[in-house]
Amino acid sequence: MASLKEVKIRINSVSSTRKITSAMKLVASSKLHKAQSTIESMRPYQQRLNAILSHFVKGLECDFNSSLTEIREKKKVIIVCISSNSSLCGAFNSNIIKSTVQTIDYLQQSKIEYEVVSIGAKIADKITRLKIKNTTNQSKLLDNTSYSDVASLANSLITRFLNKEVDNVVLIYNHFKSTATQIVTKEDFLPLEMSFDNDKDNNLSRLLSDYIVEPSKREILDSLLPKVLCLRLYTAILDSLAAEHAARVVAMQTATDNADQLLHELTLMYNKTRQAAITAELLDIVGATFQ
Repeated sequence: MASLKEVKIRINSVSSTRKITSAMKLVASSKLHKAQSTIESMRPYQQRLNAILSHFVKGLECDFNSSLTEIREKKKVIIVCISSNSSLCGAFNSNIIKSTVQTIDYLQQSKIEYEVVSIGAKIADKITRLKIKNTTNQSKLLDNTSYSDVASLANSLITRFLNKEVDNVVLIYNHFKSTATQIVTKEDFLPLEMSFDNDKDNNLSRLLSDYIVEPSKREILDSLLPKVLCLRLYTAILDSLAAEHAARVVAMQTATDNADQLLHELTLMYNKTRQAAITAELLDIVGATFQ
């Protein structure tokens, strides 16, 4: 059995750790509130923009075609993976790393060239350890996320796709569903997939059934499609940030609960050890009186 001094040292250590995890939970909760508000404000805008684009393309008299929607044989792929810059957020980063490594393994087995654009220090460190040559570190985008910086990255990816330097751009990130649930999402960023399943929104369908187009349909689409892609990447980064803070809140809450349980067990151990020491002293005193 541990001595009273050792148990007391452990109690003090666990108490200090609990204070840290509790404080980190409060900080993460504050950041989560802001990030959740931002992504919940952004999602309806993106969904409505996608719906407008889909109905506009569906209403064109001629067949729609664009270089950004061209499906080509995959000879070179860019993987854009989003993690976090810091740790202590549970399985948030490990899930992204696992999905990214699986994608890289598949491309290697298929003998397809690839590049990795890492947004987040944790995934960047993992890519460095894997000794992958063609990599780009864009972790600075998470420090102070702005639309202009994200749009610059998105436009560079669009330019390379239009120039046929790459045939496919894959986006891997954590989708924020709720505080307790973050879903690893893997989707094609390029080529742009046009979906026409927005007819469930009858009000939107009635409002967007006819258009007066100026200067021309082609010029509007050439201007609108890159904006949709820039917004998609920006929304994915905001989604990942909200998921990161949610994962950290859950992780710190779990750590705090574990610390509380451990403190309870250590307190019982301390009391038992102290009681045993007192009992031993009493027995020594009683034994001495009969000698």
